[in-house]
Amino acid sequence: MRKALDLFDLTGLETPNSVLFSLAAKEKKRRKKKHLTQVALAKASGVSYGSLKRFERTGEISLLSLLAIAKVLDALSDFDAVFSTKTYDSIEDVIRDQRKS
Repeated sequence: MRKALDLFDLTGLETPNSVLFSLAAKEKKRRKKKHLTQVALAKASGVSYGSLKRFERTGEISLLSLLAIAKVLDALSDFDAVFSTKTYDSIEDVIRDQRKS
């Protein structure tokens, strides 16, 4: 999987592109661990073979297709953590939240 130089390469900070490539690499590793070919995973998930192949090569895929693949690879619940980090608008919010615990 060849990729263009990314800000991540220079800084080590995550970027959308670095996350795409990381997700694609993790999916490919998990697919291989489950002894699934690209064709078999495409068929089982309902995602076209071309889309799966492009995802593993470039990291580009629709969210719906990614979730379908994740379901077949038993990783759908991993997406529960997306956007779930608590954010605060002020120190008062932090203190209030701490008192609830």
